This record gives sequence, structure tokens and C-alpha cells, in this order.
Amino acid sequence: MMCLFLTGCAGMAKSRAGKNGNVATPGDCRVQKEGNQAADGSGGQNDSTDGRKGGNDNGSVEDRTEATTEDMTLLRDYDAVSNKKFSWYIVRDKNHGISDCDHSFSIEQYDAYYVDQDAGDDKVMYLTFDCGYENGYTEQILDTLKKHNAKACFFVTQTYIRDNVELVKRMKEEGHQVGNHTVTHPSMPGISVEKQKEELQTCADYMKEATGYRMDPYFRPPSGEYSERVLQLAKDMGYKTIFWSMAYLDYDVNNQPGKDYVIEHFDKYYHNGAIPLMHNVSESNAQALDTMLSNLTELGYRFVSLDEMFEK
Repeated sequence: MMCLFLTGCAGMAKSRAGKNGNVATPGDCRVQKEGNQAADGSGGQNDSTDGRKGGNDNGSVEDRTEATTEDMTLLRDYDAVSNKKFSWYIVRDKNHGISDCDHSFSIEQYDAYYVDQDAGDDKVMYLTFDCGYENGYTEQILDTLKKHNAKACFFVTQTYIRDNVELVKRMKEEGHQVGNHTVTHPSMPGISVEKQKEELQTCADYMKEATGYRMDPYFRPPSGEYSERVLQLAKDMGYKTIFWSMAYLDYDVNNQPGKDYVIEHFDKYYHNGAIPLMHNVSESNAQALDTMLSNLTELGYRFVSLDEMFEK
């Protein structure tokens, strides 16, 4: 098996690279090359009766968390919750089994998930895209998803919403989800609880104001950096935190893996219940998506909303 450390999605600075190859964004996600051990490494609360993933009534953060946010975040003693920083990583399984991950603590106790552990024989996949800025490929990605009747969750920053209101509206209109990726893409364990809360709430509020749609109740930690405290706050605010069980180096627009690499990566590591991390800025993803979805569809896979994962 292979160990893969990641640190989330593309950063936020406007000096970030565009299609023509400008300066790469500071804070972009980092991934160790395959085969080497790395050195650098939101819908509401769990209210299920069987201890699984918790219920989901398909409501939004605003629908389900007004009372939760006001009550839980004020009552919680966050100083009592560990703020030790972790960087999400996965260990790939070459036999199409579920990727392994860090077991320092159970993330599910905080309504955090990286794979559908209950998928069993169900050939289901939950596509996710991190969107820190627009690089000209999201429209093509949406066209391809529509062609295959595939759903995805797009994790957006406030900056992305601000600069791409019509694209975000299109995501919602075509049945995709739009999750919270914060306002400024900070390392969440490195800021105060009050600032963490502001990052999440302001992004959600802006989503509603700018697009008329409410933020879906899913959160992806910037740069894949998290702590138990961060996950607890997100849960208290009504979010499920979504990590990933598949990923590769796709965020650097000046060092793209290529179309064939992306296709081969999915062919090699697909697994039931997978949550792939992709970046909307990637030319390789845009070029490979049609073939990748076709190949997996032939194997019987379907690509559904995260809501379905929590409706079981």
C-alpha cells in the first residue's frame, strides 16, 4: 500500500496561476509522490438511532443550525477539546479496497467522513471539487457532469462565490451541492474559535446573499488541516466535515499530471464509497473527466450527491 499525505486545496491569493502559467498559489495542497512515505506529512449533528452516519433531511445549514449554532457553540468549552493539528492523509489500496487513513482518533464522532464505510457492494462514488479560484475549466467540468448525469459537491471559498456567482448558481441549478471552504482559506487549527466560526458563517451567509441559494451542510477544511476542536465546532454549527479517500497532485496549474495520468489513477484506485478530491483549476481533470466517468460507468459506478450517503 502507498501512503499519501495531502494538505487540501488550492490557495486564495490573486497571484495564483492562471491557464497561461503565472505564479503558483502559496498554500496549495501538497501530495507526496506515489510509492514514497510522506515526510510533511455538514448537515446537522449525529441524530441517527443506530450510531451510523446520522440523519439528513436535505435541508441547508441555515435550515438546521440556527438553534444549534446559538446553543452549542456558546455552551461548548472548546478549550477542553484538543487543538492538536493534523494533516489529512490516506494510504491507497491497490486492490480497490477502501483507502486507509490516520487513526489517531475517530473522526466520525465529530460527523467527519472520508469514505462511505457502509457502501458495501454498492458501486457508488461521491465526486468533490475544491474551488479556491476560477481557472477556466469549471464550465467544462459542469458540462461533462451533466452529460453523465453525475452529481458532485463543490467546496467554495467566499472569493470564489464573489468572482463566479453565475457558475455557483449553475452548480445548484444542475443538482450539485456547494459546500463551505471558508472565507480566506486559513489553517483552521491556527486561528481562534471565534475566527473559525466567522470563517464558516460568513462564507455561508455570503453564499445566500450573492446567489440566493443556501450553503449545503458540508465543510472541507482548507489545506486538509484540522484538529478535534475544528471538527467539533463544525459539527456544532451543523456541518459534516468531508475529507477524501482518493487524491493526486492536480492543484499546481504549472505542473499538471496530464489527462492520461488522471484516467489511469481512477482506473487503478477506484473503490466503492470513494470520495475523490479534485481541483477545479486542473486542466488535466477537465480533459480526463469524460473518459474517467465513462470507464467507471461501464464498471457499474454511479456518481451521487453526498446527501445520499447520509440518507442510508
